[in-house]
This record gives sequence, structure tokens and C-alpha cells, in this order.
Amino acid sequence: QLQLVESGGGLVQPGGSLRLSCAASGFTLDSNAIGWFRQAPGKEREGVSCISGTGYITTYADSVKGRFTISRDNVKNMVYLQMNSLKPDDTAVYYCAARIPSYGRTCLINPRLYEYRYWGQGTQVTVSS
Repeated sequence: QLQLVESGGGLVQPGGSLRLSCAASGFTLDSNAIGWFRQAPGKEREGVSCISGTGYITTYADSVKGRFTISRDNVKNMVYLQMNSLKPDDTAVYYCAARIPSYGRTCLINPRLYEYRYWGQGTQVTVSS
């Protein structure tokens, strides 16, 4: 079964940090651009960050620039999202997904959800005091 599995979420106080992990099952990530997305209650799913297949290109939503860092380890078949200086507005379910190669192996500033597949179940991040 081809899927991505997110982990690392939890409850953290404002200003705290979390590191999310995205693990691939049934396929290798190394040729795929991988995106992190989030969905807060009552809101649409939005792109947070993306890393190209080579890892040389990364993009971030304006709301997380300077606080979040995306990285990948193709040997371990993993993608990570380091989240620092967390704010209550970061509270959401976080998902990772792989960009369908026919759309490209790089990242767009404004990702289109339909270009991504192998969505996981998500991991809950709650930022609250």
C-alpha cells in the first residue's frame, strides 16, 4: 500500500517547538516533491511548506517563514518539518503529501492540492497555554 504517515504532533505551549516526520511506505520519496499542509477547524487545507525531489528548492507560506524548516533524508525515506516559535494560529492537523511527478518535481509557492497524492491521516498540532 502506497502511503505517507505523519507523526510528531502534540500539545505545545506558545513559543515552543515540534518536529514533524513524514514517512513513506511502499515507495521511495527521493524523486518526489513533498509538501506539508495543514487544516484548522472550519478552514480550508493550506500549504505550509514544500521541498523538491532534490532538496535544493524549498518554499514556505508567509505565515511560517523564519519559524519552520523543511528537510528530507532520502536515505531514510523521510521528510521533516521543524516548527519553532509556535503560535496558537499554528494549531491544525498537519498532513504531508507527494506531488504527482507529471506536475513536476519542484515546488510552487501556492501549491494546488489536486497535484498531490498519498495523503496521510495527519498529525494534530495544538499550540496552547
